[in-house]
Amino acid sequence: MNDKKIKEFVKDGYAKIARKGGSCCEPANSCCGDIDMASVISQKIGYSDEELKSIPEGANLGLGCGNPIALASLKEGETVLDLGAGAGFDCFLAANQVGEKGKVIGIDMTPEMVEKARENAKKGNYTNVEFKLGEIEDLPVADESADIIISNCVINLSPDKRKVFEEAFRVIKPGGRIMVSDIVLLKELPDFIKESIDAYVSCVSGALLKEDYIAAIKNAGFQDVEIIDETSFPEDFINTDPIVESIKENFSVTPEKIKEVARSVVSIKISGNKPIQQ
Repeated sequence: MNDKKIKEFVKDGYAKIARKGGSCCEPANSCCGDIDMASVISQKIGYSDEELKSIPEGANLGLGCGNPIALASLKEGETVLDLGAGAGFDCFLAANQVGEKGKVIGIDMTPEMVEKARENAKKGNYTNVEFKLGEIEDLPVADESADIIISNCVINLSPDKRKVFEEAFRVIKPGGRIMVSDIVLLKELPDFIKESIDAYVSCVSGALLKEDYIAAIKNAGFQDVEIIDETSFPEDFINTDPIVESIKENFSVTPEKIKEVARSVVSIKISGNKPIQQ
């Protein structure tokens, strides 16, 4: 499947999520459209009750695989760029930290998500947040305009991750930093997962090997690249996720094989810096 078709499938999948209000990127009965379930998922991956209560209703779709804001050390007045902003969840948390003197820009390629995020910004009276329609491989952002880039379980969806990190490097100011939560692999996936577009939309089959992901960040020019945290894929993904059920049914895969695949998938939080002098 070529890159264009992959993007269309991903865009369509996330447009459906925006309309339904559910998650297709996390375990625990995802894709159900349940706001309470989105909160449960978010608590599991590192968001506090205080954070969840501080954002507009409908901004949290349970789509993340970590909390990049918790480790980003945002400062008042900074400009934050969120790659794959969805309905605005992390953008609003960032906006609360950078304050009125700061600015948060959320980029998403799905029109329905951008529309939903803009509606949530109005509901929450956020004046320091802007949402733009665009692709993370070709960011609609000026050179050296962001202090920090965050992203949460989105870069793995891109068919050209090398270009994503090159673009990230372009738009970050010298001395700026990147903080990403994402899904990576400890070993190659079997063909039956790679061939599943459902698994791609669910952030699995598009994931890179961990060492290749790190290399892509370094090759873009970032220094001091470091994995801050690494977490195994939750066991309840195997037992309850509808996408897993679909794969088992369509490819006649045993539960044991699915468990083996799950053990090769991990969530990481990774950081890096752009050198002050190049």
